[in-house]
Amino acid sequence: MASGSVSGNRNVAVVGAALSDCGRVDDATPYALHAQAARRALADAGLGRDLVDGFASAGLGMLAPVEVADYLGLRPTWVDSTSVGGSTWEVMAAHAADAIAAGHANAVLLVYGSTARADVRAGRRTGTLSFGARGPLQFEVPYGHTLIAKYAMAARRHMLQYGTTVEQLAEVAVQARANAGLNPEAMFRDPVTVDDVLSGPMIADPFTRLHCCLRSDGGAAVLLAAEEYVRDCRTSPVWILGTGEHVSHASMSEWDDFTVSPAAVSGRLAFARAGVRPEEMDFAQIYDAFTYMTLVTLEDLGFCGKGEGGAFVEKGRLRAAGGELPVNTDGGGLSAQHPGMRGLFLLVEAVRQLRGEAGARQVRGRDGELPRLGVASGTGGWFCSSGTVVLGRE
Repeated sequence: MASGSVSGNRNVAVVGAALSDCGRVDDATPYALHAQAARRALADAGLGRDLVDGFASAGLGMLAPVEVADYLGLRPTWVDSTSVGGSTWEVMAAHAADAIAAGHANAVLLVYGSTARADVRAGRRTGTLSFGARGPLQFEVPYGHTLIAKYAMAARRHMLQYGTTVEQLAEVAVQARANAGLNPEAMFRDPVTVDDVLSGPMIADPFTRLHCCLRSDGGAAVLLAAEEYVRDCRTSPVWILGTGEHVSHASMSEWDDFTVSPAAVSGRLAFARAGVRPEEMDFAQIYDAFTYMTLVTLEDLGFCGKGEGGAFVEKGRLRAAGGELPVNTDGGGLSAQHPGMRGLFLLVEAVRQLRGEAGARQVRGRDGELPRLGVASGTGGWFCSSGTVVLGRE
């Protein structure tokens, strides 16, 4: 398969993908989780770190790619420190694919690690209510407009405008938990019902606790390489077929429509550059800090019409086992793990699905074979940014 999104001549594949220890990790630093995930991704690919000449990281230290690369013993000649929240890693994957295709790098390692849960537990940090109070945010933060309140407000607008119900939003959490039940690495695996979701403590109307992502520790790494290195790898390549990225607003007052996410643009670009249609996807990995994110992103990626997301998520459509469009097959940020900036975990799960390495949660294509096409779409901030990557196997 050719890489449709890149500007050079070389095709680009994901050749290594791995997670660090995740969930409750009280005895590791964020740097250690970066290193663990990176070592596992390189081992997954069967390549040595001497081949890695590109490096991308964000979220740790003052100079993330410098500090983390130094910790890992890497001296890259191509770096990226793009930081756009949860969509960071899909955007970085796009940049890395373009760099490899153009010959600016041969192999680029994307790596992330965080002890978000352990830090709160140990009192080293508190929960993130806001990303700051300077610039455009100075007009919102002083009035208590927290991060979660912004998503809740957007969800309420969708409910008002399209008749979406809180029960339909709850279905997203129920099906994510069902998928997590098939994933031995997921942090929460016990099944939940719509009533369980609705009866939980209110966090920000209409979101009760199970409408919101969990807080965990963990790390992830993905290795991208040029096509000529694929034959030296121990795993089957997963090709980058098309990518798209978009940023839309800095504050809620600048958001034209609370019911439209930036995935409406990044998804359209990614599918067009890959030369495929949404209906050809065998699965979707979607950023799910809150249930509404999954619902509206499904609409904006073109899996259903605008305002139809509520009906679409009903009847088990999102389940890894037998769903029409399996979504967040590992359990997502709602049930599997969410150490912050979770977009890299979406890529790892997409790669595992396309390789047939997902165990009990393995998705099958319409012909019963392994999936051939999938999409990972990350969202950052409060629907401020989006990166979408279409991936496929040979």
